[in-house]
Parts: sequence; C-alpha cells; structure tokens
Amino acid sequence: MINRVTAELKGDRVIWAIVAVLALFSVLAVYSSSSTMAFKDRGGNTEFYLVKQVVVLSIGLLTTYGFYLMHYKRFSNWAPFMLLVVIPLLIFTLFFGKEVNDARRWIVVPGIGLTFQTSDLAKIAIITYIARSISAKQDYITDFQSAFLPIIVPVIMVVMLIAPADLSTSAVIFATCFLMMFIGRVAYKYLFLLVFCGLVGFAGLIVVGQAVPALGGRVETWKNRLSDFKEGTVGDQVKLAKMAVAKGGFVGNGPGNSVQKNYLPMAYTDYIYAVIIEEYGLLGAFLVMGLFILLFFRVVRLVTIGSKTFPAMLAMGLCLILVIQALANMAVAVDLVPVMGLPMPMVSMGGTSLLFSCVALGMILSVSKHIESAKDV
Repeated sequence: MINRVTAELKGDRVIWAIVAVLALFSVLAVYSSSSTMAFKDRGGNTEFYLVKQVVVLSIGLLTTYGFYLMHYKRFSNWAPFMLLVVIPLLIFTLFFGKEVNDARRWIVVPGIGLTFQTSDLAKIAIITYIARSISAKQDYITDFQSAFLPIIVPVIMVVMLIAPADLSTSAVIFATCFLMMFIGRVAYKYLFLLVFCGLVGFAGLIVVGQAVPALGGRVETWKNRLSDFKEGTVGDQVKLAKMAVAKGGFVGNGPGNSVQKNYLPMAYTDYIYAVIIEEYGLLGAFLVMGLFILLFFRVVRLVTIGSKTFPAMLAMGLCLILVIQALANMAVAVDLVPVMGLPMPMVSMGGTSLLFSCVALGMILSVSKHIESAKDV
C-alpha cells in the first residue's frame, strides 16, 4: 500500500509530507479551538466544526491532487482569463459584497448561500499572471512597455480593489508580487515605481476613506491598530494570546487543554497559532513554523534545478504568499506586529482560504512533478 501511494505521488515528497502534517495540525487545532463556539452556536455539539473542517479539508486535498495531476502549462494559459474574471469580481465585492465586521470581503454564491472570499482567488490569479508575464520577458526587463503595463498596472489594480476591505491581504499580495519581480530581474527603477504607486494608492485610500463613511470605518480601524501597537497598548485579544503563549511552556498542556481558547476571539482562525503554542508548547510552535520554512527551501530547490522560467516563478510566488501569510499570522499571535486578521494557510478554520491554499499547493506540486521528472531523464 505504501509503495503504491509513493509511486502515485510523484515530485517532491517532502512537500507532500508538509501538506499531510499541516492537514493533521489543522484538524487537531480547529477541533480544540472551536469548542467554545460549538457550545454557543451548536448547543454543545463539538463535533460539528470538526466534521465541517474534515469535509472542507478533504475537498481541499482532493483539489490539491487534481491540480497536481495537471501540467503547469495549463496554468499559464489560464492566467489572462483568471485576471479578467477576478477584477470584475473584486469590484462587485467592494460595492455589493456581504458585509461582515464593517468589511465587504465576501460574495454569496447564488442558489447555495455559501460565501466566497474573492481575494483568495485573486491571490492565485495575480501570481500566475505575474509569473507568465515575467517568463515572457526572460531577458532583463528594462523598458517601460515590458514592465509597467503588463506587470505593475495589474498588481496595483488588484491590490487597490482589495485594500479598502482587507488591507492585510492586499499588503501580503503586494509584497509577494514585489519579491517575484525582484527575483524575475525586473529593473530596479520599476520596482521603485511599483512601491511609489503603492504608497500613492494607499495615501489616496486614506483620503477617500476619511470622506466616504463606508470606507472611513476601516481607516479608523487601521489607525487604531497601528496606534495601539506603537504605544504598547495591549487589547484584550492580544493579552489573551500572550497568556496562551506564556502558559504553553516548552511541551504545552496537551491537545485540547488550552484555557485561553475559551476567551480568545477568533481562536480558530486569526489566533490559532496561540492555541497551538498553549497546547503543544514551543515544540509545536517551532514545528509549525519549521514546516512553512521547509516548504520555502524545498521550493527554492525546485527553482535552482528547474530550467524554465514560468514554473519556477509560479512555484516561488505561490510559496511566498503562503509563507508570508503564515509568518504574519504567527507574528500577530506573539505580538510582534499589529493585528492583521490573517488566517494561517492550511491550518486555520476556513472555506475559500483553506481551499485556495490547497490549490496553491497543488500547483506547486504540479511544478515539482515535472521538474523532478525532467531531472531524472
């Protein structure tokens, strides 16, 4: 049986192992951290959210396998069409999306009532598009026509459409695209131009946010979070997260034995890392962090042994956004950065966030499969 599975799952088996361990952590951490919510919303049915997470995770892993089976050239062909679909969806979400916590990040899928976070699709779309654009210009990108119009403009459009409702996600996308352009040898003057456009856009967003009540609430939220972090003011959620981290010690209190999960808001998403530390200690904390760092180095290895630009840029871009978001989630939990509201990829409870993390990993594994196969020839 093991030999059969090994023969079926080609490519980088270390990445396959990382996916499996993260999935295991997801089930354990979500089951524990969602218990209080189950008592409040489900009359004590603690298995409800466990079953829900297992179902979503199973669909996600099947999606990972499905994308792994595809040839990465398909992703390049899809890139322009995905971007054409994503931009109207982001516009629709910005003005007509479902509002939760004073932010419109979701649209409701007609007929089934499920919510869909369009920024998760936008991550995949813009990274695939940037990888395609950079690979089309394999020489050093130095002229305005090859750098600004096909690369910088789409990035700014996607980031600015997401930023009003979800500044943290837009910042992660912006950082990922910047690093992809740097790795892709885009001329430095256009990297500075990208940063300049981003700063101008952000400043304009603040000005508009002060004038438009629909956006002003988010601007005030950003200002309050930055002010609290700068002044060292500790909110209740940060205080509870730090208590969870402190109580975890070296080996933790054991699975399901977190106390702060009963009081910590969003313990099953934004602060799931604090729950992991309390239950599994520094060992669990470094294990989860190490898995994402190991994923980064395995993808770097793929880039170094691959001979084609698009798959290398695609795998690196998808890896970067997963790792940056994971590290940002961890940094918030231990109070190293202001509160961001970012879930941990593959670990936090979620619908579209979890599914599109699985899509990203499936695309990375598709690249891995073909690079490893070419190396063995």
